[in-house]
Amino acid sequence: MNKFSNLSEIESLFEKWGTQFYAEHLSQTAHAVQCAVLAEESGATSELVLASLLHDIGHLIDLDNSSGVEEHDVDTEHEATGARALSPLFPPAVAAPIALHVAAKRYLCSIEPTYFDGLSDASVATLALQGGPMSDEEATRFAAMPHADSAVSLRRWDELGKDINKDMNSLDEFRRLLHKHFDNI
Repeated sequence: MNKFSNLSEIESLFEKWGTQFYAEHLSQTAHAVQCAVLAEESGATSELVLASLLHDIGHLIDLDNSSGVEEHDVDTEHEATGARALSPLFPPAVAAPIALHVAAKRYLCSIEPTYFDGLSDASVATLALQGGPMSDEEATRFAAMPHADSAVSLRRWDELGKDINKDMNSLDEFRRLLHKHFDNI
């Protein structure tokens, strides 16, 4: 799947692969919903709620393209895959934070020494594959980018949205969030 042309294609991808657990101990869909709910509770815009909901869709696209085989020892650049696929349906205020959420992790690790300590084991492992904390020069460039602040907010919800006690069948909640916020943009 290279690009989405409608919301039902996104829903179908989550129906097919959303119950997969990735390097965390909860399903893709549960993680997506937790992140979006955190964004909603923070008063985020509909665009940022959608970005939070869909930020890891690149993982599902990768699963679909590889018949369910996961890659754990390479950086699949899921953020770029997801942002490209979503760009026909969503404005930059949705796609850009998705494209930048991995860079935001690297950024936060470089500017907030305690941020790294709060990362899950899976986030620590992927951080190494993704280039590690940014240099001062990289951090300065990142902070000046459009949508960098939204990506940082998304990244914080990404790390918080891993509560295994909230791992329930959340496909209906996923659909509710997707349609509610899509109708608001």
